[in-house]
Amino acid sequence: MSTIRELESGTHESVYEVTDPACGLHSIVAIHNTTRGPALGGTRFLAYGTFDEALDDVLLLSRSMTYKAAAADLPLGGGKAVIIGDPTNVKSAELLEAYGRTINEIGGRYVTAEDVGTTVADMEVVRRSTRYVSGLPLDSGGSGDPSPATAYGVLAAMKSVAEQLNGNRDLHGMRAAVQGVGKVGGALVGLLRAEGCDVVVSDVRPQAAAAVAHRYGVNVVSTDDILSQPCDFLAPCALGGAISAETVPTLHCRAIVGSANNQLTHDTVADVLVEAGVLYVPDFVANAGGLINIADELKQGGYDPGRAAATVSGIGRSVRTILCSAAESGTNPLVAALALAESRLH
Repeated sequence: MSTIRELESGTHESVYEVTDPACGLHSIVAIHNTTRGPALGGTRFLAYGTFDEALDDVLLLSRSMTYKAAAADLPLGGGKAVIIGDPTNVKSAELLEAYGRTINEIGGRYVTAEDVGTTVADMEVVRRSTRYVSGLPLDSGGSGDPSPATAYGVLAAMKSVAEQLNGNRDLHGMRAAVQGVGKVGGALVGLLRAEGCDVVVSDVRPQAAAAVAHRYGVNVVSTDDILSQPCDFLAPCALGGAISAETVPTLHCRAIVGSANNQLTHDTVADVLVEAGVLYVPDFVANAGGLINIADELKQGGYDPGRAAATVSGIGRSVRTILCSAAESGTNPLVAALALAESRLH
């Protein structure tokens, strides 16, 4: 039997800690804002070092989901969940079903989906206990793996940045450094190569980097060297916190456009990037493709892949709007993106 305990948080509408010793479930569900609609956000399954580390992560991620949905003009709020533990050892059907019952108890204020450590197949198991789940398999009428849509949205953002930098959207001959070649990063490498980009990659899993390098004919560098690669685009596609005030002086890129959440260690790093002459597309704008894709499942009539793809391509327009707004107001793109999202929240 799961136990749900509400935690105090002055920044979020609701934060719940969920435990079920019988199946090993230990989860946190954070609902940041439901002004525009139910909070939609994935479930991250990760072996956090401490409970506080997990709590900090879910609070940051759920806040980002609010701004991601608002910046993409979706009728949704922001939420996120984490399950604490190593998914290779702890994950089971019993645990996922118990987690689904928890989501059901929250009563529709939070709709879950896959994230790091969970899969489309896992969401099918969660659905046994709740209807408040998205990102379901294609053969179940869902949108399937959201990773390709996320990668496509990052590519659309890069094309708008190329237009800002070079006066056209052509990526041929440009160079990208992709940090992390998981489902999204690997898909992005394929898209970039199809556009004629030179690509260099890194990953904490050498075998994953080698596999992507072999498949797409790209070079691999160490994880220590990827941020300092000379390139047009640096694409952080691993976990967050890659860009800090300390790492900015080591960068040799013209722009940062990636899929990782919370790429900056602090919002003030956006000003440091401006001073360094690096154009930054806020992560919650560039990586919204996956959210847009799974959100399409919630529309009347269910998932429409053509409609979803057209909406994801709109990320390019959002990026142009934000970059123009930042230039006109003399601020950085993060401030401009947050202002756009806040205007839609209020």
